[in-house]
Amino acid sequence: MTDENFSADALVLVGHGSTINQQSSEPVRRLANELAGRNIFAMVSTAFNLEEPKIDHVPFIEAERIFIVPITISQGHFTEETIPFRLGLCKKGECDCPKGVCNYPRIEERDGRHLIYCHPVGTHPNMTEILLSRARGVVSEHPFPKAPKPAEIALFIAGHGTNKNKKSREAIEAQVDLIRARDEYADVRSAFMEEAPFIADCYSVAELKHIVMVPFFIADGLHTVEDIPVLLGEPEARVKERHGAGQPTWRNPTERNGKLIWYSRAIGNEPKLPDVILELVREMTDKS
Repeated sequence: MTDENFSADALVLVGHGSTINQQSSEPVRRLANELAGRNIFAMVSTAFNLEEPKIDHVPFIEAERIFIVPITISQGHFTEETIPFRLGLCKKGECDCPKGVCNYPRIEERDGRHLIYCHPVGTHPNMTEILLSRARGVVSEHPFPKAPKPAEIALFIAGHGTNKNKKSREAIEAQVDLIRARDEYADVRSAFMEEAPFIADCYSVAELKHIVMVPFFIADGLHTVEDIPVLLGEPEARVKERHGAGQPTWRNPTERNGKLIWYSRAIGNEPKLPDVILELVREMTDKS
């Protein structure tokens, strides 16, 4: 980023937001604050689908170039339809695009401003190091009774999954392939909440005793804090009780079904994540 001048430009980090769990948008706001502190852009702000400030306001930001980065894991309905529509890049329902596909421009000039829509943060190859950092970290922080070596671990990268958009699982599967190619872990697999292979099946799928489950989610929100621990076998009442008391909803490691399983936090507060965002901006700058 040192060879490019962004002093007249704006960076906007876009999240989904929530009307129920404000914690879900916290990583997006924190990342924006951190990047603003680096004084690279004229301004750094956030935008959300369900919270203020809304995505619809982004095209009216006063800047020569407005770089928009979705702080999401996968390309799916939100990144490929909702955000482009709210930015005005797509005229949903008024275009000739096939259903479920929007052929929007990623760079558009409008009223003297250039809107530059970057790819989702989770699709960048550098996310591999972030996921591995999470996997290594949760085992080293909780080594009881003895920290297993990667060659003794079945590593699962967990995502949401959905039958509504086939692209939603691509980022998870791409990372599984990249990690598997390193030949560091004995086994590397994907697992999903709402489509096969399911998270709940990890015990029967893994042949090794040691399992590490890393949720490929930005925020420690409802899915990672409550839903996945329940899918891994924790009683729902116990999860809610722990969550209400401000305690971890999963105890590392937990022995279940003859396996010893470590479950990490989401990846939103990994130190390298701001640099991935800057890389996505640089890549789109090269294309503009």
